[in-house]
Amino acid sequence: MTDNFSSSDSDRSAAQLHHAKYVTFDEALTLELGGQLERVTVCYETYGTLSPARDNAVYICHALSGDSHVARHDDSDEAGWWDLVVGPGKAIDTDKYFVICANILGGCRGTTGPNCANPATGKAYGAEFPRITIADMVDVQRMLLDSLAIDKLLAVIGGSMGGMQVLQWAVGYPDRVRAAIPLATTCRLSAQALGFDIVGRNAIRKDPGYRDGQYYDGAGPASGLAIARMIGHITYLSGESMENKFDADRHNPRDVDYAYEKEFSVGSYLAYLGGRFVDRFDANSYIKLSLAMDQFDLASGRPSLAEAMRLTRCRWLVISFTSDWLFPARQSRTIVDAIIAAERPVTYCNVESDCGHDAFLLPDALDTYGAMIEAFLARTFNGAAVVDVPPAGAPCPDERSIFHSRRLDYDLIEKLIPPGKGVLDLGCGDGELLARFKRRGQQDLLGLELDSQAILTAMRRGLDVVQFDLDTGLGSFRDRQFEVVLLSQTLQTVSDPKKVLLEMLRVGEVGIASFPNFAHKDCRRQLCELGVAPMTSELPYTWYHSPNRHFLSIVDFENFCREFGITIHRRIALDSTSGVEVADNPNLNADLAIFVLSRP
Repeated sequence: MTDNFSSSDSDRSAAQLHHAKYVTFDEALTLELGGQLERVTVCYETYGTLSPARDNAVYICHALSGDSHVARHDDSDEAGWWDLVVGPGKAIDTDKYFVICANILGGCRGTTGPNCANPATGKAYGAEFPRITIADMVDVQRMLLDSLAIDKLLAVIGGSMGGMQVLQWAVGYPDRVRAAIPLATTCRLSAQALGFDIVGRNAIRKDPGYRDGQYYDGAGPASGLAIARMIGHITYLSGESMENKFDADRHNPRDVDYAYEKEFSVGSYLAYLGGRFVDRFDANSYIKLSLAMDQFDLASGRPSLAEAMRLTRCRWLVISFTSDWLFPARQSRTIVDAIIAAERPVTYCNVESDCGHDAFLLPDALDTYGAMIEAFLARTFNGAAVVDVPPAGAPCPDERSIFHSRRLDYDLIEKLIPPGKGVLDLGCGDGELLARFKRRGQQDLLGLELDSQAILTAMRRGLDVVQFDLDTGLGSFRDRQFEVVLLSQTLQTVSDPKKVLLEMLRVGEVGIASFPNFAHKDCRRQLCELGVAPMTSELPYTWYHSPNRHFLSIVDFENFCREFGITIHRRIALDSTSGVEVADNPNLNADLAIFVLSRP
């Protein structure tokens, strides 16, 4: 098979599950939408060893077309659908964690679903299998954990429809989840996503082989199911990934042994995927599971999504992908905003990838999303950072930093904030300053940062960081949500400093801002005498790659505070070369300023 035929489906098959385990619950399961199932069997697989304290269990929720076989058990085993992430030494390290994955209720790979025998008739349920919901799936997973005597999960993780299950776990069983990791998911499908699912279901139901869902004695709706999968798979990719796969040889299709249009290379690819899907999946399961996904609305019956999140007790890592147009980043952002409003600990990143919705199943961005999962699990399990910051005065450990020595403003800001204060750091970078507060025992800490690699470094320091554009405002945060809000050497880089400063002083009881003074004598000399853009120790940029948009002075900032009713509690003007506070004409002699502020 050529490289452009590889996909998230490449390693999936209908092969026997050699390591599967089964448990049957004879008590009736009452379903959320009414009705019940008299008996439920669950097919599941486990990896690793449950610790004596039973505190290292990680539950993985699969997406619509997944199953219990999340990874290989040994070298002779069939590939799993998430071998990239699960296994010894991988992001979800089975040498450390006890991993559980079960085929979901309504599935077709061992757990009770439409292709299973109805105890009342002895024949397959077929279309008579009752309507199920995401909550029903999670209830069955909870029953499985009870049978394994696992009272609390270290983490529950899943992507796409698996992410919906993660959300339901956190809200429905808050005392049983320490950490929740939803990837590429949503709390409610968009109308566009619903539309694609509706077309897929119609393709199945209108296939003559569907026979009102009672097709188990014949061939079944192979064409309808294949077409549904083709439609679905298009939504899992991005336009860019499809161009990369097929544009160069669009008129050279591969000759695949499936009876669908193969005139173009992309057509042969879809024919291949659709045909293979029919070999391993059940059409009735596709209908029932897609309806459950479409029905899901986490805020339904509650005043708001934030109110739903207030029920949760776990830490959150939310991950989206930049090219995912099926579950776009704005939907993950909605979840994160609700978690922030509910004042629950959260980390979020919109990971750069051109692979579309399937990015969480593919290797392209694994170095980022896999590393984030690894760092988050390690912190949750160990309760400590993966890497710590060195003591004050040591060199900066982050080689990517523009500051080649210790940040002087960090040393002073650290002294300005008493232990125990809650801190929000706007533009936290790699988390060096927040990590200092964490080391002092402070708990209510959150950073906002744009750069994904800086976020990863901060996560490895045991911090919560949300990818955030400060220019959009801080509307997710309530008034006075934090005791201190920091803006350290970020003010000059934002496009709307007025908005950012006023929002900072709304969200924080106290604001601390530091910035380089562009009126410093060295800047004036270079500009006036040499006629060149200034460069100093606090402004280490050439004009053509500077992030700075605004060139403010100490006097400019003081004038701004007077104009907008901001109280200056303290001003520290520094000569950063000597580390000495400047009292004589600071607008001329200081190259760095720190202000402690508040506003009614």
